[in-house]
Amino acid sequence: MAEVKASDAAQQAVEALKLKAGEERDGRTVFHDATNLYYPTERIYGGQMTAQAIIAAADTADDDKVANSIHATFIKVGKLDEETRYEVESLRDGRSFSTRRVDAKQGKQLLFTATVSLQKAGQSGVEFNDDMPKNLPNPETLTSAKDLMEPYADKSGFAKYYSSQSPFDIRHIGSTVMLEPDKESADKDSGKQMVWMRMASPVTASQNVYRALLALECDQVMMEPDLRRAGLSISTPGIFYASIDHSMWWYDNIDMNEWHLYVQDAPVAGHGRALGIAKVYSADGRLLAAMTQEATIRVPEKKDDKKNDGKK
Repeated sequence: MAEVKASDAAQQAVEALKLKAGEERDGRTVFHDATNLYYPTERIYGGQMTAQAIIAAADTADDDKVANSIHATFIKVGKLDEETRYEVESLRDGRSFSTRRVDAKQGKQLLFTATVSLQKAGQSGVEFNDDMPKNLPNPETLTSAKDLMEPYADKSGFAKYYSSQSPFDIRHIGSTVMLEPDKESADKDSGKQMVWMRMASPVTASQNVYRALLALECDQVMMEPDLRRAGLSISTPGIFYASIDHSMWWYDNIDMNEWHLYVQDAPVAGHGRALGIAKVYSADGRLLAAMTQEATIRVPEKKDDKKNDGKK
């Protein structure tokens, strides 16, 4: 995979959200040949399908409606070199809300299904939100994942991706689990982390595209609290992880070119599944969005563990 400039990576993410005009088939709107973005796992990135599903749904609704939630389930692994299409079924169109079901498919294989809700912009009602944590470091003073991973780019596909191919500027407050486990968090049985993020370079887009980009972006850090609490890292030998399902809710407009803060935690894990949660704040403290993701995480059993199991 060739080197990609930050400006190119950001623009490629936007271009991937420009789905081809849909055709009507059996009561559904079908979007063909969606662009697949590269990711080091060599399979379609879950955040990509979530983001493209949001756009597919929005393209079938009135222009004055924006995505307010998505609830997605990942079913099968998608191949990067095969055509991906999105089939959109209109479930409801009301004055305030529209609801769509979106299926992502390759051939006859169903990869992903989601329910997307869109709301008429500018509606009033009850308003409150949790405060953003205070006395945080300015993101400009923190080391970016690009600079952190660049020295390892020749040794790791993930390091190369985050150093030169990610569409986003990622800056952790404190340690990162990209390179090694967070022993302190694991010892404290905590998955808490905070991350400043924005586009790697400025892009101009509609609010629905910005919200879809947030879905693409959040998937790059949603699993990290799970790894942090479990004492694992992206680089743990033999580790396997994949999203099972993902939900997002938007409560305010977001400009993806501006710094925004992820406040994350991992409250529970069991049976090979772990739950990650996040709240996303603007730099001035508005709670813009919230999200949850369940993932399966597996690591190879140690030989000593197998021997001990046999003695029980």
